Amino acid sequence: MVSIGFVCLALSVTLSADTLIMRDGRRVPGQLIGVRDGVIEFDGQRGYFGGRERIRVNRDDVVRIELDENSPSESSSSYGSTSQRPSGLREREVAVVAAVAWTDTGIDVRAGRDIYLNSTGRIHWGPNRQDGPGGERSSPKNNARPIPGRPAAAIIGRVGEGNDVFFVGAESGPIRMRESGRLFLGINDDMLNDNSGAFRVTVYY
Repeated sequence: MVSIGFVCLALSVTLSADTLIMRDGRRVPGQLIGVRDGVIEFDGQRGYFGGRERIRVNRDDVVRIELDENSPSESSSSYGSTSQRPSGLREREVAVVAAVAWTDTGIDVRAGRDIYLNSTGRIHWGPNRQDGPGGERSSPKNNARPIPGRPAAAIIGRVGEGNDVFFVGAESGPIRMRESGRLFLGINDDMLNDNSGAFRVTVYY
């Protein structure tokens, strides 16, 4: 595994970029290339004028990935209408990595409040299987999945460390929060080790 210690973070980078949020508190700007077999491939940005350097980081060393809203995604399709979303909401864009059970969004939500989401991209979640945020069409029930009766590979959510998992899929919201705490997003799949790719999800809260 290549260390990311050589990435220069001494300068304050204001250019648009995806950002790795590391467990040791560092923020590494650059561009997300892909996620596979537990490794995040990333073009790390060296400063204002220094260009980029390809790095590979163990996904366990990364808390979350914040995505630049102008960055390209695997699919340009957008799911859900934004016409019903109220103005004035805060927003954060995160990468929901297919091979990770739960992605920390960095967002604390409050019970009784609504959130809205806009999701793009496609993930690979098994041999010759790939789907968008809504998951597999005509998906059979599988009791091993976090939500057995909902489509495989769809986006799901939970608040805090509890077991109250809710379905997100391709919905744009509103989704009312039943609990207060940290918002996590994941994939409705029981076998994550053969998954690759990530959804780009903008959360409005």
